[in-house]
Amino acid sequence: MTIPFNIGVLQLSMEPVQETVTMAKACEDAGFGTFWIAEAYPWWRKHSFEARSSTAILAVIASQTRRIQLGWGIISPYTRHPVQIAMEARVMQDLAGDRFLLGLGASKIFMKEIGEGEGEKVGPATVMRESIDIVRGVLQGDAFQYRGKVFAADLPPLKPDAHTPRSIPPIYVAGTGPVMQKMSGAIADGLLTASITTPAFVRYSRKNMEEGAHKAGKDPAKLVLGSVIVGSIGRDSARGKEGAREQAAMYLANKVQNIKGSADVLLESAGLTFGELRPVAEAMEKGGRKAAAKAVSDEILRKVCPIAGTPDECIQRIEEYRAAGCTHIMLEIWGDDRTGQAKLFGDAVLPHFKP
Repeated sequence: MTIPFNIGVLQLSMEPVQETVTMAKACEDAGFGTFWIAEAYPWWRKHSFEARSSTAILAVIASQTRRIQLGWGIISPYTRHPVQIAMEARVMQDLAGDRFLLGLGASKIFMKEIGEGEGEKVGPATVMRESIDIVRGVLQGDAFQYRGKVFAADLPPLKPDAHTPRSIPPIYVAGTGPVMQKMSGAIADGLLTASITTPAFVRYSRKNMEEGAHKAGKDPAKLVLGSVIVGSIGRDSARGKEGAREQAAMYLANKVQNIKGSADVLLESAGLTFGELRPVAEAMEKGGRKAAAKAVSDEILRKVCPIAGTPDECIQRIEEYRAAGCTHIMLEIWGDDRTGQAKLFGDAVLPHFKP
């Protein structure tokens, strides 16, 4: 059995909660398969946004939606103990049932901002592996004891009459480098790749994920490869790309300023250099995201490979990502009238990909 192709939407947890809930409901109405919340971090305060808890927001969304799958995309075990992650997963299971998807990642920027992971002898891969072991162990409901290099847990078993789920949701690992990507194939249900993912980076990532799966004796065809891709849509091509240009500017500036080493492969796959992006980062610092968007040339935007423009242009780009091996589009819609954009995607793009 191969994984069905899925198109969802991802949004950062940096906007007022009710606006995010409204967008999630619009995505459900439009026919998207999933809605992911990526946890924002305080760096966005520099650009008029506030970081909010993605787990809290998704719980609110779960209570106001019925069909769409809902995912943490991602949260970091550097900010929550794995037992706490399992507790919050129970909330999502109560509210969303099997619609819930659990994404974990180290989040290099969050690690930097809270002073975690720097100079430690135990690397992010160990943190991730132990976190997944504990989350699964807690959610199974049996007596559970764990002593790792980073985390420990000691929980009694659930009583048979406890009114709670005992299932484990799909767990995905976010990874940019080969170690984490191979781990996703070995121990998780799939891999999630970061913003500024291109078809070339999808191919690179799939190779790593499949290598990890083969070494663990798993079938790679049963694993999800989800990719965060900036996008926007309109009936006019140029206007339909405006939102993607602005969002790409924010992410490119972010990568220059915060996660240089971790972004190398992403940028190399896109044919981008830090020198090429430095004017974008400088414009972001001086004039904000609108100024940064103006610094994103048509050539830079082309290299980013956004799902943007007219419906036909978006369909063509999605086909490129599917051909590269992506099984789950995590579209980050930006620009004016995002609920209207979601509807246009639903009316003119999603039907093309219905089985």
